[in-house]
Amino acid sequence: MSSNHLLIESDKEHETLDRSSASNFFSGSLSTPSSRQSSPRMEPSRFLKKMKRKGEKAWLQYHGRKTNAFVNSSSVSVKKELKKFGKGKRSQYGVYGRMLALAAHALAEGQNKREPKDLWREPVVPASAWMPCADQRNWEPSGGNNGYILVTANGGMNQQRVAEEHFINYLTPDIRMVKELPNKLQSLDLEAIGSVVTDVDIPKESKPSFYLKNIIPILLRNGVVHLLGFGNRLAFDPIPFQLQRLRCRCNFHALQFAPKIQETGALLLRRLRKHEGHSGPLDHYLVGPYADSIMKEKRGQSAKASRYLAIHLRFEIDMVAHSLCEFGGGEEERQELEKYREIHLPALAHLKKTTKLPSPAEIRSEGLCPLTPEEAVLMLAALGFNRKTHVFVAGAQIYGGTRRLGALNSLYPYLVTKENLLSATELEPFKNFSSQLAALDFIGCTAANAFAMTDSGSQLSSLVSGYRIYYGGGKMPTIRPNKRRLAAIFVKNSTIEWKVFEQRVRKAVRQTKHIQSRSKGRSVYRYPRCKECMCPTD
Repeated sequence: MSSNHLLIESDKEHETLDRSSASNFFSGSLSTPSSRQSSPRMEPSRFLKKMKRKGEKAWLQYHGRKTNAFVNSSSVSVKKELKKFGKGKRSQYGVYGRMLALAAHALAEGQNKREPKDLWREPVVPASAWMPCADQRNWEPSGGNNGYILVTANGGMNQQRVAEEHFINYLTPDIRMVKELPNKLQSLDLEAIGSVVTDVDIPKESKPSFYLKNIIPILLRNGVVHLLGFGNRLAFDPIPFQLQRLRCRCNFHALQFAPKIQETGALLLRRLRKHEGHSGPLDHYLVGPYADSIMKEKRGQSAKASRYLAIHLRFEIDMVAHSLCEFGGGEEERQELEKYREIHLPALAHLKKTTKLPSPAEIRSEGLCPLTPEEAVLMLAALGFNRKTHVFVAGAQIYGGTRRLGALNSLYPYLVTKENLLSATELEPFKNFSSQLAALDFIGCTAANAFAMTDSGSQLSSLVSGYRIYYGGGKMPTIRPNKRRLAAIFVKNSTIEWKVFEQRVRKAVRQTKHIQSRSKGRSVYRYPRCKECMCPTD
């Protein structure tokens, strides 16, 4: 690792900066441009290659039958729920009116039953066999000076994770950083002298050899190089051990939220736990010194803290439009999403017109569609979360608005969002900064007793999952649904019985709970169980 000076340049949200913006030089994959933050993980070209590679015949169909013609049940309560979720509400609940009625009946009957033991915990022994150790240093940077690296980092939620002084101070033993270029370099036109390198110039997940061959010569020639829009530009493998450890140290130790986010995050956690004055195992890492404020209320009382489940709904209109999936809204939905693509995703709209793309059914069968709120709530009910479960819903503007959350609200009445728990005055400092609001969601999700993601490609969900693994001590379970398997279950929504549905969903999710070390090429931020980030306890 060369000891180049690293100058960090932030965007207009400078005063709150975020844990990952500065880390891009080391890690390359934490931040994505704010304009891309909410875009799905797969580019159209990669998507087509994936689908072509699979070569599977489409078989999934949407079943648009009315919900009053499906079942030979004499249960009066089921019929009542059918009226609630079925007739006249297809646009609201898509094709899942029947299943939602069955879920409501199951929750009503089982509200006094014990939940499955594995809902609120991980497989204890294998999960606790790893402990954080990325803070351990056994190397020193060289004493040379090849020049200055100026980083303008991308990022939405991630750009809220660099409290600048802490970041610089924590990484001082690893790399020298300055806040300004020397005077002799400040007057240079970096673009004119060829020192500006954009994300277009650097392939995604490039190996270190690329930088040695292409970036170091610029640095040596001009004394400065400006990495503009630097995100996802350093591979996860093969990477030297100490560089990978530095990457983990940066993400899990050097990066933290700015004070105003920590303070409001602590307030959010206190209200999520019903002001019981209990702290969680991750509070200190999430909200720093404000973790103590969580303990102040009702200190000394023995009241049990409210346990809560957090779920991140990745169902914003940009995600929905980019997926090219259909969600039960018929022609009105198709036209609305097509108009959105024409305006906001013109390249995809053009590709859709000029290229034969996989059908929505094919895309869904491959597990590439985001889970709808209805599918998410059906998954939770099938897993066994009872009706009394306190649920924190994270996410931005859900496509379909509050109407689309009707199923969640109906089946889980103890449902809250940050907008419910924090007053308008408390949210005022963040309202024009979507990434700062996402930072509050990150805190609420990461500290939860259990966390459910609905899209494996979501940056927020991936970071939450990794953070819970790294600091959770094997006690912070995360539900990672296999959407391809779920798609094969949901396709039978018009005929499948609840018990069968329940068994199949539990089996599909249980298979994702196996504790294993990071596979080659996987993100260390999402899968930190590797020798560079964590150490075996035995």
